[in-house]
Amino acid sequence: MTIIYHMADKTDWQAALETGAYEGTAVDKSDGFIHFSTRETVAESAAKHRAGVENLVLISVDSNILGEDLKWEPARGGILFPHLYGPLDPSLVKDAVSLPLGPDNLHIFPELE
Repeated sequence: MTIIYHMADKTDWQAALETGAYEGTAVDKSDGFIHFSTRETVAESAAKHRAGVENLVLISVDSNILGEDLKWEPARGGILFPHLYGPLDPSLVKDAVSLPLGPDNLHIFPELE
């Protein structure tokens, strides 16, 4: 089992729980896939792309249950990142926890699997 992570706006995530589909952030929609990270890359991704952003929830999913819509593709430095080509069914999400900001405007992450 490989757990992957996505940072979603809490309001968007709540809407997804009600509708049964999460379409991703504005950047995800523009890129054509939902950006996920691994345990090793999620904090760096948050610092690079989401520093200072409030109202986030960290979603964790077992990558093995996402099927063929999940592609591992090279991004910065050739590191493989998981990209989901299609909406995420919230019922597949293992956990969703608040992602608070620390005094340095970086997110405080829970212990990750």
